[in-house]
Amino acid sequence: MKITVLDGYCLNPGDLSWDGLRRLGEVEVFERTAPGEVAARAAGATAALVNKTCLPGSVIEQLPDLRYIGVVATGYDVVDLAAAKERGIVVTNVPTYATESVAQYVFALLLELCHNVTLHAQATRAGEWTRHPDWSFWKTPLIELAGKTMGIVGFGRIGQQTARIADAMGMRVIAHDTYHGNPPDYPGFRWAALDELLSESDVVSLHSPLFPETRAMINRRTLALMKPSAFLINTSRGPLVVDQDLADALNAGRLAGAALDVLSIEPPPEDSPLLSARNCLVTPHMAWATREARSRLMDAVVENLAAWAAGKPRNVVS
Repeated sequence: MKITVLDGYCLNPGDLSWDGLRRLGEVEVFERTAPGEVAARAAGATAALVNKTCLPGSVIEQLPDLRYIGVVATGYDVVDLAAAKERGIVVTNVPTYATESVAQYVFALLLELCHNVTLHAQATRAGEWTRHPDWSFWKTPLIELAGKTMGIVGFGRIGQQTARIADAMGMRVIAHDTYHGNPPDYPGFRWAALDELLSESDVVSLHSPLFPETRAMINRRTLALMKPSAFLINTSRGPLVVDQDLADALNAGRLAGAALDVLSIEPPPEDSPLLSARNCLVTPHMAWATREARSRLMDAVVENLAAWAAGKPRNVVS
């Protein structure tokens, strides 16, 4: 079996091994693949593995040998599922691998907004504390999270893990989701409509999948519902947020701050309004990328392909 990895660098920049895949067949790994190169590079492959490289129907129809597409991620919108189904191609994803890493990163972002640790560490290195007349100083307001409300939009695995951490820090948790499972027994927990959640929360953390109904859910109207003192965090999908509307709210002081690990266009253009917005932290889609999470992801990708090869496919999305 020929296995082609079309964009392997982000999963394995060199600190992991492709040996698990090599035990299943002949493996060719490309670090990155431009759209115009996909068909040629995947030619002759039985299995193609993709992360963010798109496999539209026009490309799939050029790959007569293709029988399996493994998405090296949870989201699978990069694959034309209808075209794959028509050809009888099995498409799989990895539904969970970075739950703990992403939830941990939510609080790395949130605590930076609350304390501006980097700013104060840099000020100290620059000699400001050495020259200061007092034994303590701070350049921005410092915010305690205990007693504040964390609103979680999307209460799947990552949303639930984020809620556990918030509860451990003394925050009240409310959540919005289309599916209401058994509620956690945190003090004060309840389900809330989206508008209600936005208006009550001191921190809003987005963990919703990207569907037509969730695209642009954070926009001029919904941002206006939020407290001027509130923070918005997005470690889920960039297009959940209308970039310009969020930048406008931040620059006008209608929102205290935002921390975004995902943007609507990645990498962002130089003129992205969020790169220069007031009190807006933007990081390069790295919440998922701890070595531990990537190692779990690699193992799951191998296991998905091995299960399919054995006639018992798992994590099928088509």
